[in-house]
Amino acid sequence: QVQLVESGGGLVQPGGSLRLSCAASGIIFNLYRMGWYRQAPGKQRELVAVITSGGSTNYANSVQDRFTISRDNAKNTAVLQMNSLKPEDTAVYYCNAVAPYSLLEYWGQGTQVTVSS
Repeated sequence: QVQLVESGGGLVQPGGSLRLSCAASGIIFNLYRMGWYRQAPGKQRELVAVITSGGSTNYANSVQDRFTISRDNAKNTAVLQMNSLKPEDTAVYYCNAVAPYSLLEYWGQGTQVTVSS
């Protein structure tokens, strides 16, 4: 059974930082592309950042230079470090895992991030 469990969300003031973690089980983690997506109220889910099995990264323009995605294959964990947070970063953040050479993907349950003073 595949599980992606996010943690680390919460309420933070503008300019603050949060660190989201995604703990994966039931997959060969080091083979999967890992990503973070977010969905704000009334908006579509959007890509935030992805990291390939080889460690290459890609970011949405809106978070470039503020967010950093990383992975620890020994711990089956993907991390999103979010700095200089803005109110427009408020959303539910979802962890995503995509299997190699296929369209098979998995999603976590999401974690709420609220940026407000």
